[in-house]
Amino acid sequence: MENISPKAEVAELELQAVIGFNGHVPTGLKCHPDQEHLIYPLGCTVLIQAINTNEQNFLHGHGNNISCVTVSKSGAYIASGQVTFMGFKADIILWDYKKRELIARLSLHKGKIEDLAFSPNDLYLVSLGGPDDGSVVVWSIAKKDAICGSPAAGLNVGNATTVIFSGCFDEMFVTAGNGTIRVWELDLPNRKIRPTECQTGQMKRIVMSITMANDDNFFYLGTTTGDILKMNPKTKLLADTGPTKDKFSLGVSAIKCLKMGGLLVGSGAGLLVFCKSPSYKPIKKIQLQGGITSITLRGEGHQFFVGTEESHIYRVNFTDFKETLIGTCHFEAVQDIVFPFGTAELFATCAKKDIRVWHTLSNRELLRITVPNMTCHCIEFMRDGKSIISAWDDGKIRAFAPETGRLMYVINNAHRIGVTAIATTSDCKRVISGGGEGEVRVWQVGCQTQKLEEALKEHQSSVSCIRVKKNNDGCVTASTDGTCIIWDLVRLKRNQMILANTLFQCVCYHPEEFQIITSGTDRKIAYWEVFDGSVIRELEGSLSGSINGMDISLEGVHFVTGGNDHMVKVWDYNEGEVTHVGVGHSGNIRRLRISPGNQYIISVSADGAILRWKCPFAS
Repeated sequence: MENISPKAEVAELELQAVIGFNGHVPTGLKCHPDQEHLIYPLGCTVLIQAINTNEQNFLHGHGNNISCVTVSKSGAYIASGQVTFMGFKADIILWDYKKRELIARLSLHKGKIEDLAFSPNDLYLVSLGGPDDGSVVVWSIAKKDAICGSPAAGLNVGNATTVIFSGCFDEMFVTAGNGTIRVWELDLPNRKIRPTECQTGQMKRIVMSITMANDDNFFYLGTTTGDILKMNPKTKLLADTGPTKDKFSLGVSAIKCLKMGGLLVGSGAGLLVFCKSPSYKPIKKIQLQGGITSITLRGEGHQFFVGTEESHIYRVNFTDFKETLIGTCHFEAVQDIVFPFGTAELFATCAKKDIRVWHTLSNRELLRITVPNMTCHCIEFMRDGKSIISAWDDGKIRAFAPETGRLMYVINNAHRIGVTAIATTSDCKRVISGGGEGEVRVWQVGCQTQKLEEALKEHQSSVSCIRVKKNNDGCVTASTDGTCIIWDLVRLKRNQMILANTLFQCVCYHPEEFQIITSGTDRKIAYWEVFDGSVIRELEGSLSGSINGMDISLEGVHFVTGGNDHMVKVWDYNEGEVTHVGVGHSGNIRRLRISPGNQYIISVSADGAILRWKCPFAS
């Protein structure tokens, strides 16, 4: 047992690009007033992305997932709020947009920040606490401190979930939520905020979204029932409601007032509509993919951007009302990432029901292969690049053409409890698969036929990782039963077995193939002798949480690991020391790979993010 103390000179990995957008954050997608940048959350990070050049900046600072983002009217400030554990303080961070850095950390609310809004002249920030907190607080931006606070909703109604400032006055804002709509006035000399309940008569509604007309004469509320309420903030009375028939399916989840009059309305069923009060009948409409959570205007609204729950970002020109898909990413946990043999130009990832092929440099999605209602656990490119082999939880192995996504063949009932791991041989004649029941199966695959060659029954629990030797005469399989088995693929028998008190998650051959390295839930990285299965050394791989992914460079000088501590670590193989650490993920890292040619390291995580890092060592 070696215990290597961490050296001080651990360098930072350079984060080059992020593919990801958390589409579940209400109004999380914002177009900056400079009309050149989009701002949106992903996990604990706020991304600032140039619309034309795709250049990205990252705002790191939150310790947990971001629940709301807002930008001030002048564009000078960004504010973001997060969720946290029950009873703990949830932070609001005020950012300087130009410098791309943190100005202040504001913490008063417990549990979650529900929504944030800046006053029109950047004097105040108002924040709304989550269900465990229930208070509304006004902050002074100049003093970076709270001015006053108050319970957000009355005693006999639900929680307030949205807040919006007046368009002209710094002293008036509106909160709304489950059965509550309140107009607040700030009395600065006495440090008080005074609410007035709005009267809606017999109507009881749960408000999802809110928008203010530019002249402050009215504000509009989108409800879960799928209708829109128009309120007068001066009289606090209901002006009109609609539509009377054909309400918006799954609720009005996003709403935006246009300067020239009229409303942009997004529904939970993905319908985007332009309509006007008082009838609210669709004048123009388009159907998008996923429930709409954000509508944000570019300038006056001649062009606008729409974000959906399926993490799609659309650009829409108002005049022709046609959508252009400008950004996509996974909206489920990403399970695997692979490069084709010998090229770093493309890579493939899989998450839940889809496999996606990406262009590395532009972060663009080139192909999407979807199998509805199934989960893809693992993918592999065949060495000749003519097929993507994928492992699915319905016990099938499916092969797809990488250019078109055409289904080439299916191996039915490949495993009993789902296929959990897969590997291919370099002569493209065999596929080795592992299942949830612990069997390792060797398949002969041709153009027309796929035949089971041997079923190797040794593991007691699911197979988590398979790696094949370069000359195809052997492979190693790691399993969550605490064993790694080295197989002879010629005799189709077991050569060696490695035992450890851990659930193995990943295994790699050293390129010279006399050693293997393994890791798993005990957080140890172990080096083993292939010949007799004896342990050579063990390293402390992480301080918290399992290690789920591992890859070794072609030269065998460095390897990378990632796991539940959300950090990508680059190790020196011979020294057994961390040389670089990459911080940027906010979910558990599932898998990671070093690209062929050692240009990039790409890591994928459970929050749907794909991160591309600059590889610190050259080939």
